[in-house]
Amino acid sequence: MAITKETIEDKIEVVGDFKHIQVRTATVIKEDGKEISRSFHRHVVSPDSDSSNESADVKTMVAQFHTNEIKTAWAKHQKEQEL
Repeated sequence: MAITKETIEDKIEVVGDFKHIQVRTATVIKEDGKEISRSFHRHVVSPDSDSSNESADVKTMVAQFHTNEIKTAWAKHQKEQEL
């Protein structure tokens, strides 16, 4: 009877005007190759986030969607919220 644990990024999506990247990670527990449990964790990568510890897939999306234009608009929006 072998129990294994696997962690996979099973959903990556871009949402909103500022192109926030939502990442869902699934933790799958299997016994003898048959899934017995699955749980999820989500986190968001904002245009001003440090993405250096993200997966290659997320880094690719950051490079594509977090352009200088988006980063500038996000910084402006953040500053306006402080007022």
